[in-house]
Order: sequence, then C-alpha cells, then structure tokens
Amino acid sequence: MVNYDHYTYKVTWSSEDEEFVGLCAEFPSLSFLDKNRNTALEGLTDLVKDVVADMEANDETIPEPF
Repeated sequence: MVNYDHYTYKVTWSSEDEEFVGLCAEFPSLSFLDKNRNTALEGLTDLVKDVVADMEANDETIPEPF
C-alpha cells in the first residue's frame, strides 16, 4: 500500500481563481481550490487519499512517491 502522505504536494496562489490551489506532482490532473492555504492542502491530501484507495480497489497501478 502506498502512503499518500509521501507524495509531493504544493500549494500556490491562483490569481485567475483568486484562491489557493493544492497540487500533487505524482497526480498532475488533480487539484483542490480554497480561500485558505491550509484547507487547500488538506482538501488535496484527502482527494489523493480517495483516488489511491479507488485505484487500489480496482487493481490499478498507483504512482510511487518521487
């Protein structure tokens, strides 16, 4: 089982959305927006956790942390 906490996370400001956006290098198609920096990171981490669990349940190849 891959530990989702070991992935590479980044939170940056999006002037276009006027919110913070959480990103994960290993899952470039995922993002999470929020007005609060910490909430953006938490939301993205929860999203990655759910995606990893779904991929495991479907026997899909899960990206290894960098």
